[in-house]
Order: sequence, then C-alpha cells, then structure tokens
Amino acid sequence: MEDSTPRPPLTPLWSPLLVAMVCGPTVLALFLTLGGMSQVLNAAFGLWFTEIFIFVGVCWVLLRATAYEPWSYTGLHAPQPSAAALGFGLGVANFFAFVVPIQYAAQSVAPPWLREMFDVSRIFEGQSSLELGLLIAGVSLAAPFCEEFFFRGVFQKGLLATTLSRPAAVLVTAVVFSAFHLDPVGFLARVELGVLFGALRLYTGSLWPSILAHSANNVVSSMLFLLFREAGAEAAEERPPLQAILGLMSVGVLAMGGLIALGRRFPSLWGTRREPETVAVSPPPLARSVLPWVVTATLSVGALVLVDSRGIRLSYLDIQHRLPRLPKDAPDALHAERAQLKRLRQEVRGGRVPIKVYEEELLRQAQAHPKNTR
Repeated sequence: MEDSTPRPPLTPLWSPLLVAMVCGPTVLALFLTLGGMSQVLNAAFGLWFTEIFIFVGVCWVLLRATAYEPWSYTGLHAPQPSAAALGFGLGVANFFAFVVPIQYAAQSVAPPWLREMFDVSRIFEGQSSLELGLLIAGVSLAAPFCEEFFFRGVFQKGLLATTLSRPAAVLVTAVVFSAFHLDPVGFLARVELGVLFGALRLYTGSLWPSILAHSANNVVSSMLFLLFREAGAEAAEERPPLQAILGLMSVGVLAMGGLIALGRRFPSLWGTRREPETVAVSPPPLARSVLPWVVTATLSVGALVLVDSRGIRLSYLDIQHRLPRLPKDAPDALHAERAQLKRLRQEVRGGRVPIKVYEEELLRQAQAHPKNTR
C-alpha cells in the first residue's frame, strides 16, 4: 500500500550568498591555475576550456549539488527576443559612448611598458586561420554566455541576498568582474561594462540581455581590431585623435539615449521584468554531477595534445623567450627579422622544419637585441 502522506516541499540546501561565496573563490583559483595553463597550451583552446569548464562547470555542479535548478536560478529561462535585442543594441552603443573614451583616457596616462604588458590584442598574434576563428567565436559567444552565467547569474544574485543595496551589489560584482581580467589598463572600462550588464540583469529579470550586451561589446571591439590589423601594423598601433573619440562618444550617447527612450515608450520591449522563480530539484549524487565535467575536460586536453603537440611546445618556447612587440619606428631590418621568425614558426608547426631550428633563432633574437626585451 502506497504512503499517501504528502511530502514536504523540497528546499535548497544553501542560500544564494553561500553559493556565491563558495563558487567565487573556487572559480578564481581554477581560473588562475587550470585556466592559465590551458591558455599557455593554446590560446584558442584555453579560452573555450576556461569559459566552459571553469566559469560554467564549477557553478553548475555546485548549484545542482545544493538542489538548485541552474537555468531558472541564473535567469536563463525562456529568452525574450525584444529584451535581448535591446541588450545587444545597448552593448554596441555603450562601447562607443563609454568604453572607448574610458579606455582612451586610461591608455593616455598608462606608461608604455604597462600598456605593452597588458596588451590583450597579442592573443590574436601568430594564430592560424582556424585558431583565429575559434578565438573570435570564443570572445563573441563563449565568454559572454559563460561569464554572465557566473558573474551576474550566480555572484551578483548572492550579493543581492545580503544587506547591500541593489546598486551596490551591481557595482561590487562589476569590480570583481573587471579584476578577474587581470588588466589594470582596462580596469575602469570593464567596471563600467559590468555595471551595464548587472543593471540589465537586475532590470529585466533575465540573463539574456546582459549576455547579448556583453556579446555586442566583444564583437565590435574584435571586429575593429581585425579591421585595423588588415589596414597594417601602423594603423593598428596609431592612436586616433581626441576629436574622433569625442565624436564616437557623442554618437554612442545619443544611441543609448534613444534606446532607453524607446524602452520607456514601449515598456513591453523589456519583457516581463520578473525575477524567475527559484526551482528546487533533488540533487543527484555528487559523483554523477562532477564526473561528466571532469571526463570531458580531461578528454579535451588529451585531444589537444594529440592534435597539436608541436604547437604546445612552440607556445612554451615563446613564453620562455618572450619577444616584445617592435615599435613602428624600429629599423626595417628588425621588422624583417621578426617577420621571418613568424614564418619559421609556421613552418615548424606544420612539421616541415625541426623545432630546434625555431628555438635557436628565437634565442638568438632575444640575445641579439637586449634593449628590446624586458
């Protein structure tokens, strides 16, 4: 005979704050260790590995282990197209209105050695066409989804459960978000971005507008970099005049104002603006939650080693004997020498030249021009 006694409703095992306080340090530790090592192996692989297995995987396992349903908890319930489109538009407009002028000001006051040390555009150098495509896709798709899942879906939600005001929770999350990028030159610009993403998550009750705004920012910045790179090294390094920055800022501010006014005129464009109901689900055994992530991550690293062992060895040599980017006024002979080294690297990676040849040439250039190395 079946027991007809009603069961008590299932409740989550941890509070949102405790989830955030455990997930945050864990993600940071793995980001600095496994994430850093994976990006040393291969920049494109490392980006995807870090986003999927660290920013999403860790939090997903923790949420399931504490009886939370991750999709509803983080705000990834059914996306509302109009709100997502507004988020994307605000991301584009905000890039020109605030990110460009803030970054321009930061680079104007930062010393050259600091700008070079934290020049994130170097990640695109020396990449094959496939790797460049994976990097662009990772920056435009994986990073927005996975980072918003952690920062706005988990961390900000935890802070909102404290005595902090809503604006303070958004700001603290934005500061943590920027600090994770380990880029002092771009710190203020990323804080501003984090405030926009957090405000969108808070205002709409959905994570999708912040994901689309994040994606828009990354897509525009990546496309502009690639366009300048195609125009030549000098165009990529040349700083635009202040008048151009102010012009872009004005256009961006007007565009943002127009989109916000549109949202006020038609409030339904923002969607339901309701925070999704937290759904509690029976937690599976911990091993069953963790094992698929660990096995998939391990297999992906093994596949990389099998497919690109030469590339991994070359990346290690590049770090061991790092050559700084040549200034545009460097002698033509140095530019020709560096270009020849890049071509040699491609030959070595393709298996047409022994790795030892590249190592010797790389070491020779590093020792021959000590004034150009740090």
